[in-house]
This record gives sequence, C-alpha cells and structure tokens, in this order.
Amino acid sequence: MNFNLLINNLTNPAFLFFLLGIIAVRLKSDLEIPANSAKFISLYLLFSIGFKGGQELSHETFTLALIAALLFGIFISFIIPCYTFYICKRFTSVENAAAIAASYGSVSAVTFVTAVSYLEFQQLHWHGHMVAVMALMEFPAIIAGLLLYAMYQKQNEKVAFKKHIQHALTNGSVLMIIGSLIIGYCSNPQQAEGIKPFTNDLFKGFLAIFLLDMGIESGKKLKSFFQYGWFPILFAILIPLCNGLLFTYLAQIISSDITNRFMFGVLAASASYIAVPAAMKLAIPKADAGLYLPMALTISFPINITVGMALYYQIAQL
Repeated sequence: MNFNLLINNLTNPAFLFFLLGIIAVRLKSDLEIPANSAKFISLYLLFSIGFKGGQELSHETFTLALIAALLFGIFISFIIPCYTFYICKRFTSVENAAAIAASYGSVSAVTFVTAVSYLEFQQLHWHGHMVAVMALMEFPAIIAGLLLYAMYQKQNEKVAFKKHIQHALTNGSVLMIIGSLIIGYCSNPQQAEGIKPFTNDLFKGFLAIFLLDMGIESGKKLKSFFQYGWFPILFAILIPLCNGLLFTYLAQIISSDITNRFMFGVLAASASYIAVPAAMKLAIPKADAGLYLPMALTISFPINITVGMALYYQIAQL
C-alpha cells in the first residue's frame, strides 16, 4: 500500500511540473514564469488555503476537545520552527534557517490527504475537525520563521521584541492567510459558494504553475543544495521522523482517539511546499528556494508516505 501511495503521489501533475521546471533549467530552456504572475499565484495560493480552512472551521461545533485539538496544533506549528531554526543556523544562513524552520513547522496538505487514504485503507474513521487543525497550522510556523529571521538579521541593532511581532503579523503573506481564514470562517455559506470555483476548481492548476516556477528556481540553484553537504539530506530525513514520532506520542495528552493521534503525528512530520514557499518568496526573497523546497518536496514527502506513516500509526496505537 505504501508503495502504491508513493507512486500515486510522485505521478501527481503538480509534482511533475516541479520536475519539469528543474529539467527546463538543466536543458537551458528560456521557460520562465513572469515575476508579477508568480507573485499573484503566491498570493492566490495563500488566499485559497486560508479561505478553505476558515470554511471548514465554520462547520465545526466548538467543544473543549476541539479547542484543545486546535491549540495543540498551533503549539506544534509554533514550537517546531523554534528548535529547528537553531539547528539549521549552525549550518546555513539566517535566511535559509528561517525558511527551513517555517517549512517544517507548517504542514503539507498533500501529505494530509495521503494520511486520510492510509486510514481509509485501515478501515478507520477520521474526524473532520483535523482539516481545521491543518489549516490553523499553516500560519504560526510562518510567523515563527519571520520572527526568528527578524531577531537575527540585525545582530548589531537592538530592536524591540514588540516590533518583531508587529512585523511578522503585518507581513503581507501572513496577513493574507490569516485574513482569508477569518473571512472564510465569517462568510455566509450561500455567498461563499459563489467563489468556490475560484478557490477550489482552479487551485490545482495554479498549484501546478507555482511548482513549475519553484522547479525553475530550484533548478537554477540546484548546485547550492549539494554545496551544503550531507546536512540538508540528513535533516530532511531525520527531523520529520523525530517530529512525527514525538507528537504522535504527546497527542495522547489531548486525545484518546488513535486516528487523531496519528493525524497529529503526520501533520507534525509534514513539511510545507506550498504555503511556506509562497510566503517566503514574498517575505524573505534571499532564502534559497533551491535548498528548502527540495528538502520538503523531494526528500521529506516520500519519507513520510513510505516509512513515516507506518511508524506514526504504530505509536498511535500504544
């Protein structure tokens, strides 16, 4: 089953467009996405993810269990960047460390969908509120990454902590995803149906173009990935597995349900290659997309869906 999941996801059109971007660069093609179009697509993806997450959240009944799950998800998304940043900062620049930390603190919707397929194969019912948890885990990691970046980019200046928080929260990419989440939650369901074709039907097409652009950027900077030696490869393998196992185990504090614990482990282990790259492209353009994107997409993603999920499921059953 795991092998079939790997094949299905590696033949996903969006992923193949990412590979096309890399191949285009290796062939020295003039294929490129105009800068203004790339910026629009980045904003669109953040808007769509936030709005759909808000819509899902609006359908949930707020109970203590749901609030605990949401808070635990936010905690995971904020704490992971805090320690991964300091690991990465020893091996790379502050810009790259912030982008990697944000990527691994945030989540992958495709990995989440794969986890749903895994549970269905096990004939287990999963809870819909985990979609809302996933949506809320997108932006705390981005905020944490931007905050850590702001704290260290001006080492010779003493900037107030309040200013760092303000800068992180008012950053365009963060404001877009948080604002869209709130609007999606508050929107009248009938009125929201009117823009559903834009947020749902067009999403995969824009995602494919976005990953094509990311593939082109990655291809241009592919040499830099190997210049970092074994660090990015080892990090992209070990950190997701450690995060997944740790938070699957800790999830028993707030939930006795096996599927919830498993899902928390998957979300903690997954790394964003949509929302965070879209945000970092706007917020920290100096961060090397040829480093953090291949780590999340070409290493951590297949590791999670082949080896990781089986491990997280075993821990969830304990």
